[in-house]
Amino acid sequence: MADHRVIVIGAGIAGLAAALTLAARGAAVTLLERAPSPGGKMRQIPIGPARIDSGPTVFTMRWVFDELFAEIGTALDDHLTLMPLEILARHAWTDGSRLDLFADEDRSADAIGRFAGRSESEGYRAFCRDARRIFEVLRDPFIRTPAPSMTHLLRNAGFRDLTAIRPFQTLWKALGGYFRDVRLQQLFGRYATYCGSSPFHAPATLMLVAHVEQAGVWLIGGGMHELAACLAAMAKRHGVTLRYDCDVAGIVTQGGRAAGVRLADGEQITADAVIATADVAALAQGLFGADAARALPALPRSARSLSAMTWSCMARADGFPLLRHNVFFSRDYRAEFDQLIDARAMPQQPTVYVCAQARDDQPRNAGTSEPLFVLINAPATGDHHRFESSEISQCARQTFDLLQRCGLSVATTPELTRVTTPVDFNRMFPGTGGALYGRSSHGWMASFQRPGAQTKLPGLYIAGGSAHPGPGVPMAALSGRMAAARAILDLASTAPSRRTAMHGGMSTR
Repeated sequence: MADHRVIVIGAGIAGLAAALTLAARGAAVTLLERAPSPGGKMRQIPIGPARIDSGPTVFTMRWVFDELFAEIGTALDDHLTLMPLEILARHAWTDGSRLDLFADEDRSADAIGRFAGRSESEGYRAFCRDARRIFEVLRDPFIRTPAPSMTHLLRNAGFRDLTAIRPFQTLWKALGGYFRDVRLQQLFGRYATYCGSSPFHAPATLMLVAHVEQAGVWLIGGGMHELAACLAAMAKRHGVTLRYDCDVAGIVTQGGRAAGVRLADGEQITADAVIATADVAALAQGLFGADAARALPALPRSARSLSAMTWSCMARADGFPLLRHNVFFSRDYRAEFDQLIDARAMPQQPTVYVCAQARDDQPRNAGTSEPLFVLINAPATGDHHRFESSEISQCARQTFDLLQRCGLSVATTPELTRVTTPVDFNRMFPGTGGALYGRSSHGWMASFQRPGAQTKLPGLYIAGGSAHPGPGVPMAALSGRMAAARAILDLASTAPSRRTAMHGGMSTR
């Protein structure tokens, strides 16, 4: 690998994981990022004295990063401070009811029993058993497999296990078999939104998210962005060349394979392989050139996952005992998702997620301004719908009015608030319309339609939340490692060739 050069496009979690994996095998890696800092969707927004995490806020499946750090000869705990949460999230409804879910199954079952009765508590235990089995069935033959197929899954898991993962039943319908209380159906149906999907269209397979969270949710000292900063520092230490404010305009081909990239300023950089962590839709639409576009299937607008509208703010929060993670549910879940998915419109009564980033899983007294990240789901229409200021203001009223009805009063000012709409997300992640999770998980075949690392163009590989195995911080890291492993395997079987500068450009080592 020491004779091979690899370019990684994008310093999000997938790109950083890919770069580190390649560097550990001795490749000469150049990591190109159009933003001024690493992280991708794991971004921070400066608001007053704070820097507010305004992307992923939940850290799970730490074993993915334990394995990555072990490969480079160190340990995750040597570089980041991680604290496991006892209370995974606090949930609230407009009728005044509240429910905490715990990392301990017995504590959650007891809480659900007090909340909704003994039968619901028993239903929860059955739900946990089935969620655990789904995860165990899929972990090796799907999640950790670079390019799984239904045939591969059948061969490795068997028909009995395949039926156990319940791919042909919607999550919402499956939840009705465990819980009669619609509030609990809402709570566990929300796991579909972790991959930007509707519980009324996504398969019951997504129950596995419940097991992933119960296996551990951690806080990262300094915030989620510290993970990206740490990975970038480790990459640099292992010889990766990181270039920020570096916009890739196209993937260059030579002899029928990817041979480097062309930057927006005209510079060209040669390489033996290219790993692109941009959204698959951006590549398929030709934003990186016609050759790259032909290497991947197009994604229709109707298959896009959800986007979001978010408020990053310094605010005073009163009247509700916030924890780190809090969810405030709408009255009519089906109407909310009908508006999001069928009408491609903002919901009139949204479910609201609030991350109180100065808190852990123990409530504290209010009274001072603190960093809050507030999020509602939105349709991925940021490339053709403008989201005028009047619509944004209406969404803000509906969002913060729902919080008020649940008992939470949030006081902030425009100067201490930054709003991000699907238009903004589309600008940050072109070709997506603002979709944050790639393809939606609607229908039993959706998970198999996410492309694997290898594309039709030799030398070009993909990674990130829009590729297999899917969205989320650990999944993106897995995809980056899979792309790196595939590139390493292919390069090892290719005889080294003499590198030449591209016409009109430059060749860099």
